[in-house]
Amino acid sequence: MATIDLKLSGGTVHLPGGPARVDVGVRNGRIVAIGSIGDAGRTIDCTGLDVLPGVIDTQVHFREPGLTHKEDLASGSRAAVLGGVTAVFEMPNTKPNTDSAAAIADKLARAAGAPGSGSTGGAMWCDHAFYVGATNANAAELAELERLPGTAGVKIFMGASTGDLLVSEDSSLADVLASGHRRVAIHAEDEARMQARLDQRVAGDASSHPVWRDDESALLATRRILALARAARRRIHVLHVTTPAELELLGQNKDIATCEVTPQHLTLAGEEAYPRLGTLAQMNPPIRSGAHRDGLWSWLNQGVPDVIGSDHAPHTLEEKANAYPNSPSGMPGVQTLLPLLLDHVAAGRMTLQRLIELTSAGAQRVFGITGKGRIVVGYDADFTVVDLKKQWTVEQPWLASKAGWSPFTGMTLTGKPVGTIVRGETAMWEDELGAAPAGKPIRFDAVEFG
Repeated sequence: MATIDLKLSGGTVHLPGGPARVDVGVRNGRIVAIGSIGDAGRTIDCTGLDVLPGVIDTQVHFREPGLTHKEDLASGSRAAVLGGVTAVFEMPNTKPNTDSAAAIADKLARAAGAPGSGSTGGAMWCDHAFYVGATNANAAELAELERLPGTAGVKIFMGASTGDLLVSEDSSLADVLASGHRRVAIHAEDEARMQARLDQRVAGDASSHPVWRDDESALLATRRILALARAARRRIHVLHVTTPAELELLGQNKDIATCEVTPQHLTLAGEEAYPRLGTLAQMNPPIRSGAHRDGLWSWLNQGVPDVIGSDHAPHTLEEKANAYPNSPSGMPGVQTLLPLLLDHVAAGRMTLQRLIELTSAGAQRVFGITGKGRIVVGYDADFTVVDLKKQWTVEQPWLASKAGWSPFTGMTLTGKPVGTIVRGETAMWEDELGAAPAGKPIRFDAVEFG
């Protein structure tokens, strides 16, 4: 009997020490050998392809429970694996909010497709963890909630949310930061400034969105949360940064803060996006100018952003058809995260090594993920197999999100995910899903080992 369940052969494998033409052997969902490997129960020929560590998208909104007309855990995770993503962190602004142990348990049951769980589409195709949302009422419980298995940590909405998931006052933010030890994820927009600037919105004109939610709204919130985090001695992670000034500031505070940028903000420029896409380009924080986009790239290539997340936030076309500002903010993105970044690699804007750092190794480092993010013996057998030279066009039938659209439809790209392997199971190969969903909860060092 073969001692290796699965062998990936013939490809260029991206190891911590660099690319190498080696085989990778898998047994029981873990990497057990790297080098020249003999017989295996199953072999995947990766000739002409590059084998990357499994891509981890650390910010998605899959809308279940309560908003499943526009996405659910099954459909969102199908989109993920079709785009080469092996694991996701899912956000807490569902209905009801994910703000308690019971809510986390409910999401984990739904993700497993457990009978009676209320799952609308079955089990998840990729591995997963769920954020618990901080509220003005649950601060004292967060230290316990953040240590629940399958929990990615705590998420704070300083702005752009409603109801209990909006924590905007410094005293409440301090209470949240004082409760617990894991890194806290932050949506940093200043609620008071945005409320004072509501008159900057122009009815029917989505291009006024970044005028209303201006640079200072983001920078002010980031300054505030950095000061509060330093006072609390609590590590933070600032999500979807959109301004070069924020990245400059965060670069001066790397001892306490990590940060994320999105493919949307690295790809789209407001001068072109709003006239072409209208409300489809509307998200929070906003798509800003080409100068902002270029500034993000400058700081990215100086090493400041730690991860790239999609902020996949789907809405239906019917919802998006409402006239601004009555249209919802957010766009799909989990399926196009890696294709867009591969195209940026092909264009020379970033190296493949930097892509790997931002989409797998960085997530493992920032969040203390157990056994993922690198191709090394002993780690989970998560691989994203890509064709760096493939030229193709994003077309609507390829999209798996219930939203059914993308701001990048019609865009011709170079570089495409060919295969998604999750703990040794083929979740996708050449645009075809695997036999069955096999996603499991992500493990974290802080939970597993204290």
